[in-house]
Amino acid sequence: MAMYKFFCLCLFAVAANADLTAKVPQQVHISLVGSEHMRVSWITEDSDAPSLVEYGTSSRQYTSSATGESTSYSYFLYKSGKIHHTVIGPLVANTVYYYRCGGIGAEYNFKTPPSNFPISFAIVGDPGQTNYTKSTLEHVKKMEHDVFLLPGDLSYADTNQPLWDTFGELVEPLASRRPWMITEGNHEIETIPIIMNHAFRAYNARWRMPYEQSGSSSNLYYSFDIAGVHVLMLGSYINFVKDSEQYKWLQGDLERVDRGRTQWVIALLHAPWYNTNTAHQGEGEEMRKAMEELLYAAHVDLVFAGHVHAYERFTRVYDNKADACGPIHITIGDGGNREGLASKFKTPKSELSLFREASYGHGELQIFNATHAYWSWHRNQDDEPVISDSIWVESLSSSTNCSCTSQQVSVSMGHANSINGQCRAL
Repeated sequence: MAMYKFFCLCLFAVAANADLTAKVPQQVHISLVGSEHMRVSWITEDSDAPSLVEYGTSSRQYTSSATGESTSYSYFLYKSGKIHHTVIGPLVANTVYYYRCGGIGAEYNFKTPPSNFPISFAIVGDPGQTNYTKSTLEHVKKMEHDVFLLPGDLSYADTNQPLWDTFGELVEPLASRRPWMITEGNHEIETIPIIMNHAFRAYNARWRMPYEQSGSSSNLYYSFDIAGVHVLMLGSYINFVKDSEQYKWLQGDLERVDRGRTQWVIALLHAPWYNTNTAHQGEGEEMRKAMEELLYAAHVDLVFAGHVHAYERFTRVYDNKADACGPIHITIGDGGNREGLASKFKTPKSELSLFREASYGHGELQIFNATHAYWSWHRNQDDEPVISDSIWVESLSSSTNCSCTSQQVSVSMGHANSINGQCRAL
């Protein structure tokens, strides 16, 4: 009888422990929601686990809490865990917060971005989950960045859904401490011709972005303001032609940009509009033809892209010509991916391309004030990150070569008209 009771107690303990483990948060990551809120996302195996986040400014002293929503999805025989999304706030800028998900498990912490300059962005494209990815993330971890920007191709799951889970585990140490703001790439589409046409199912369920706050109807494109920066996250793989929802949204979004409040405007998308690598030639051309005029009229400062697994920086450009009022285009699709580097560039070298190299790496955009920023690309297959390319950038809102007589630019006619005058090259 004693042995039987002991056996029953052991079974009960195992079951209780399994139940507890199923509730433990996994794959924790955070993202911005407006200027004073943060979305905390995580996954549990237990479908009954609460979408609760407790938080405060002192470790283990949670003075506030919020309950959010949850979702899940199926993909053939794969069934995701319960995916939680909870918005917390209002939060104080430039402040460390401690938090716990679901009322159980480890404590995490994050630092909110500053409300004013300076602000620093880590930018990584096409990370995947290789040893090169791990090196990139380790180098980024050493940076004092405020926000992580990712222009598409996250997990390289490509319909193999468990790879989304391993990617979530891989990036959690960084993504739980700084907001990750992302847009989709081609590897997020995950459709199977004839059999399945549920594009972006895993991406949309797992990586919820604040698209509603910018008036977007899709998680695949949106914008947000942070400090003095307006960030556009555009969708290369959702309709972008002139009568599309994305085009009309972008047009309206840029009309509302106030360069007196957000002196910098940057954009991220996946397929580059300018590219001298032999890989993926012309794949961003149709989007460029449709949308470049809007970005040029609004004096967007920089455009970051992924897709091509190499690094390349262009001069200020518009319509395939050097233009002092155009944005600087930078391809940074070299985060780690499993497909290897795109090592072949076209020759002779275009005069528009100022620096190009097929190496794994990451970028840092440090915006110091309303007029000047410093961009650096860090080559990272060495033991330590090496700055292989860097440049000082002057905001087009203050540039002596290209200025605007009004703080707010209207792009409704596809060219730069201001309320009190014209925005033009001088």
